[in-house]
Amino acid sequence: MTQEEARLAADRDRTAYWKRWGPYLSERQWGTVREDYSPNGTAWEYFPHDHARSRAYRWGEDGIAGISDTHQQLCFAIALWNGEDSILKERMFGLTGNEGNHGEDVKEYYFYLDNTPTHSYMKYLYKYPQHAFPYTQLVEENRRRTRQDFEFELLDTGIFNEDRYFDVFIEYAKASPEDILIQIKAINRGPDPKTLHLLPTLWFRNTWSWSRAQENEKPWLNVSQKAVNFSVIEASHPTLGTRWLYCDGIPNLLFTNNETNYERLFGVSNSSPYVKDGINDYVIHSRKDAINPSETGTKFSAHYQLVIAPGAMQTVRLRLRDSQSSLNNGNTEILFGQEFESIFRDRQAQADEFYQRICPFSLSEDMRNVQRQAFAGMLWSKQFYHYVVHDWLNGDPVGPTSPVERKRGRNHEWSHLFNDDILSMPDKWEYPWFAAWDLAFHLIPLTMLDPEFAKRQLSVLMREWYMHPNGQLPAYEWAFSDVNPPVHAWAALRIYQIEQKMYGRADRAFLERVFQKLLLNFTWWVNRKDIEGKNVFQGGFLGLDNVGVFDRSASLPNGGYINQADGTSWMGMYCLNMLTIALELAKDDSTYEDIASKFFEHFLYIADAIDGVGEAELALWDETDGFYYDALHLPDGRHFLMKVRSVVGLAPLFAVAALEPNTLERFPSFKRRTEWFIQNRPDLTQNVACLEIAGVKTRRLLAIAGQNQLRRILHRMLDENEFLGPYGIRALSKFHATNPYVLQVHGNEYRVDYEPAESTTSLFGGNSNWRGPVWFPMNYLIIESLQKYHHYLGDDFKVECPSGSGQMMTLWQVANELSQRLIRTFLNDATGRRPIYGGTETFQTNPYWHDLILFYEYFHGDEGAGIGASHQTGWTGLVAKLIQQHAEYGVDQP
Repeated sequence: MTQEEARLAADRDRTAYWKRWGPYLSERQWGTVREDYSPNGTAWEYFPHDHARSRAYRWGEDGIAGISDTHQQLCFAIALWNGEDSILKERMFGLTGNEGNHGEDVKEYYFYLDNTPTHSYMKYLYKYPQHAFPYTQLVEENRRRTRQDFEFELLDTGIFNEDRYFDVFIEYAKASPEDILIQIKAINRGPDPKTLHLLPTLWFRNTWSWSRAQENEKPWLNVSQKAVNFSVIEASHPTLGTRWLYCDGIPNLLFTNNETNYERLFGVSNSSPYVKDGINDYVIHSRKDAINPSETGTKFSAHYQLVIAPGAMQTVRLRLRDSQSSLNNGNTEILFGQEFESIFRDRQAQADEFYQRICPFSLSEDMRNVQRQAFAGMLWSKQFYHYVVHDWLNGDPVGPTSPVERKRGRNHEWSHLFNDDILSMPDKWEYPWFAAWDLAFHLIPLTMLDPEFAKRQLSVLMREWYMHPNGQLPAYEWAFSDVNPPVHAWAALRIYQIEQKMYGRADRAFLERVFQKLLLNFTWWVNRKDIEGKNVFQGGFLGLDNVGVFDRSASLPNGGYINQADGTSWMGMYCLNMLTIALELAKDDSTYEDIASKFFEHFLYIADAIDGVGEAELALWDETDGFYYDALHLPDGRHFLMKVRSVVGLAPLFAVAALEPNTLERFPSFKRRTEWFIQNRPDLTQNVACLEIAGVKTRRLLAIAGQNQLRRILHRMLDENEFLGPYGIRALSKFHATNPYVLQVHGNEYRVDYEPAESTTSLFGGNSNWRGPVWFPMNYLIIESLQKYHHYLGDDFKVECPSGSGQMMTLWQVANELSQRLIRTFLNDATGRRPIYGGTETFQTNPYWHDLILFYEYFHGDEGAGIGASHQTGWTGLVAKLIQQHAEYGVDQP
């Protein structure tokens, strides 16, 4: 057991609270639904970036490279000033969804370099320009551009020319769960000496302005000690207790309050002159009256002025502890000397040891670097997420009356929702809120690192204060009622399997607990998303944004409804995952055999319906094309397939399960019921792979797509002129580049074109595109599905890959080929360029940028360049699991 695993065990056993402190600050709290108290839900405009430095947040905090406790009562982050900016750099800047020509878009460069599951060691890099940050230029130029234009990025402004910026490395190392060492290293990459104002900042989240709290219930910060070479700040909180921040050197100590500057924002007098932006005004505008001369408040910064020569580095050290005992004698050697350096060395070495345990196989240095930063991004993307919808809808005791429109507006039907947890975010700037189906994919790499955290994530999502009483799971804060793919049974099963394989623990209690809640969610799907009760599902949005002809979560312009190939396939996959879980639980409790039989039967009904065996008008399979499509059903009874070749038609591949040979013999009750069904309902089983024929090692197969359909789908999917791109499977066939799908409705034209990069449509704000790019989550499910098919079909079943090449591969080899293409997106090619960075020369050629990896939301369908949210390690972090599989198995079957 490594030292990090020992810390995880102590935290799991509750003998040491190693996870109390972590990277739980958001990178954007402004512009979120939680902070929106407007009548009509205009979140971006109600709380813009310009307000963030002056206005206290209601539900959380943000900062650069920040940490907090698990309830975000006390926060720490850094602020910076280069002497030219108009405001302190306290948080990341970006465009709102309405400002960006392709939706919301962070305009900063920051990188998650390292992290461990207990956050015993963390490393973060922020690149800070030395000239005035081009806030106005970024907004105006992007506003001028259309959806057909590229985004205008921070590098495009020229502000990093001649390397005129600071690399600011922020590192944390825990000596104990409550003794956190902080080291900030600033390097001047430019050609001239420059002054950097560095302001490590400690503050309390404002919890007192929203209720009638007594003065003695407020937390406070004050100077505890000033010595020759260090200062101590005491932070006292009524429930968290007391902490002390030790600051090396002799910085200027600046205090104010984390309270709204009403005078600046609203022209109303402040109750105190010391407000949230007081330190900003002191540093930028030399306003000495903006900080509290009594050196007390709820927000504090240590102001260091560092003059850094070209190529030189300066270091600032701090230490946050819950005890003064051994460090109160003024000996800076004890505080920040040899012991400090030794702890950092030890934690760095222990992080290396831990990751060697996670992936002990031989990897290239480049591949290991990509995987390590993917894991770091997963762990840095944890965030304290607080949102009590009842209180948000009704307003606070202290504050303006809630607008009446809110009572029937966004999320009003989710008044039971009570979020107060550390959750995995898709992206802490662009998507700083949990998303139900994103989260399922996050759990795969997270389980590799910390199964307990992964299990808690899924368990919390199923709790009664998250799940709707009707069984629906909350989608995401912009619209909790949107419908996301039901991938959570798959996630539960994979968590269970990965933990069992990597750590030797089979947590059936977790599996059973989640299974019971999934039964409620499955019932919601069956009752709410099958309009005609015929086992073909409508679903709605299903997370794929603009993949189809219409906005699938809105009323159709012609009336009617859409039977969805993906919605129906997700439900087929749901059935098989629930069946598999039920059989696993039946090992200890035979009553689960009955439930497994129920899901077997339901799966056959779905598989029958999607192929139109029992009722031809429900068919979503097109025999001529050899592909699945959505079907549009009109009010007058007409219906037809909308022949868009998209990932929607690949989703039926996900509904596959290969049962091991002893499964039927081990569960006689399940075997008896399935055999009865096969014998007595041949109408449902004749065209469906359903356990009848034994495959490799006498395994049995359940799948929507039988061998004939599988071959035909794969022929299109593996065609480089259709789905198969150099860096993975495209979300839309390239066939539509020259053959767009066009539909005329009431004189209006609706069309789907192949768009390999950013979306040119306004559906869902334009910040996501499913009409051509490569998306990791869908590719990952395709790879897993091919592996399952191979378990059953074996080495004798081969297909051309690529189609038309004459090169025959087993399905395992095809899965490996897809995995290699995905991994290759991040790696140096033969010329030393990384596809993810396309034509961005700074990343391709500058040694200070080249090995820094960003994990984008999705990738150019032809070139592999990263697009969309730049820090969506969430599901793109799946590359870490693919790298592990590559290292462990390569092209060989396990």
